[in-house]
Amino acid sequence: MPSSSFSPDRDPSIPDSVTLLDEAGRSLDCSVEHSFRQNGVNYLLLLPINAPVTIIAWDSDEEDADATWIEESEAIEAVFANAKAVLAEQNLTLNYAAYTLTVSGALPEVDEENLLTLEIETEGDGIESEQFQFLTHFYHQGQEYEIYTPLDPLLLFARQLPNQRIELLSVEEVQLLQPYLRDVLIQELEQEDESASP
Repeated sequence: MPSSSFSPDRDPSIPDSVTLLDEAGRSLDCSVEHSFRQNGVNYLLLLPINAPVTIIAWDSDEEDADATWIEESEAIEAVFANAKAVLAEQNLTLNYAAYTLTVSGALPEVDEENLLTLEIETEGDGIESEQFQFLTHFYHQGQEYEIYTPLDPLLLFARQLPNQRIELLSVEEVQLLQPYLRDVLIQELEQEDESASP
């Protein structure tokens, strides 16, 4: 990406929250955590307002069982009603939002005994550990499913189009922008340190 002026200052035209839309017309409300301007384009670092959740099915009851992530639309739609019903018992509302499932409502306190740690493959054949908090489980057609929410925040990267619409970036675009985002975060930390100094 060509170099250009970099400014970590928040553009007053960027709202505190935005709504992402996917190709199916589903929406996801997000808060704008950070923004910066590059080559005349406003880039945004977003955090979903409601907690993201994932549905997992296991291929057996063994400790080394493989997890299947329920991500395809048809698979989600098949189990959505059951998942929504069991979450409602915890006063949580399941939403089929854009790009992820979310729940609205107060999540239970984190219980160390109910954490799931998964090894997840990343770009470049890397492996990262990610922890998930167990929320509940249900059955559909004899298969047990479990619902989790990640402990780490789900950060999304987007751009503001000339018509003010917000567009999610591709993985490749995010990789190109990482140096600029790192500058934003470093400068913010420096500003926080300066304001905290006597």
